[in-house]
Amino acid sequence: MFSQRFFSVYNDDMDTVNIVLAADNHGIRDSLKKLKEMYADYDLFIHCGDSEMEVSEMDGYVCVKGNNDFAYYSEIPYHMTLNIKGHKILVTHGHMILRSYFNHEPLAERAKAEGADIVFFGHTHMPCDETIDGIRLLNPGSVTQNRDGSPPSYMLVHISPEEVTAEKKEFIQSFGRKGGLLDRLMKFLMGEKEEEI
Repeated sequence: MFSQRFFSVYNDDMDTVNIVLAADNHGIRDSLKKLKEMYADYDLFIHCGDSEMEVSEMDGYVCVKGNNDFAYYSEIPYHMTLNIKGHKILVTHGHMILRSYFNHEPLAERAKAEGADIVFFGHTHMPCDETIDGIRLLNPGSVTQNRDGSPPSYMLVHISPEEVTAEKKEFIQSFGRKGGLLDRLMKFLMGEKEEEI
């Protein structure tokens, strides 16, 4: 799989692997491009689903499929595991595991079943950094709109054999005409018209 082949490059000769973690851009293409430009020196870009973009547009991102990616990503899995610096990471959107936006225990249970100690997930549009039963759960929030009232966000994750650090970062986004379903719905509800090209 692409993620395993891509990632083996970073395990051997680096002390720390620097990761940009994003999710739920819902068709806002510029957001992912901007992250790649801002963090061009980072080692890995991981997307936790609901990009609503074609596979070809996700070049450079290790991706999983979200519940709004049903029309895309026929060859992208719903879940994957990555081995990074002695840590096993379950990457998932979360919609097939979570039973509630606020109860993350099913994610910890799934991680344990996979032998993972870290979970990267999306879906809730709410940033999260918590540990349940020894499993570190990281959700970057949405780069378009968070549901908890906080600004759009992503995470910078640094992984070494000794520690895993995660920093939530605010993402300033200008909504464009090519927005996904969520963006178009918000514009409709707020009575905004899309600009003509």
